[in-house]
Amino acid sequence: TGSSDPYCIVKIDDEAIIRTATVWKTLSPFWGEEYEVHLQPSFHSISIYVMDEDALSRDDVIGKVCITRDMLVQHPKGYSGWVSLSEVDPDEEVQGEIHLRVQVLGDQWSQWRLLCTVLEAR
Repeated sequence: TGSSDPYCIVKIDDEAIIRTATVWKTLSPFWGEEYEVHLQPSFHSISIYVMDEDALSRDDVIGKVCITRDMLVQHPKGYSGWVSLSEVDPDEEVQGEIHLRVQVLGDQWSQWRLLCTVLEAR
């Protein structure tokens, strides 16, 4: 039909912790949802999967964005911008990007909290 029914799943070290609302029938969804997550000191990465909800079959993975611990250390005041989606299945072509705002709150590794705003995608 030329459109998708996108939503996001946020995983920390491959454990799903957040699912956004589905935005129906669009290729440019806007979420504007904020989540605050307490990070374990040993975490390695945060992955955001952009999915396409399908009522008749399994939901499709459109692509993903991975934010590593090293990236957060390199941006101590946070990061905001468009990030290109990468493929989950090497046989699938991925086009698109997601607009994120990520900020780490707290002074010590043991007390990190992550503020992640999933703004929109295209």
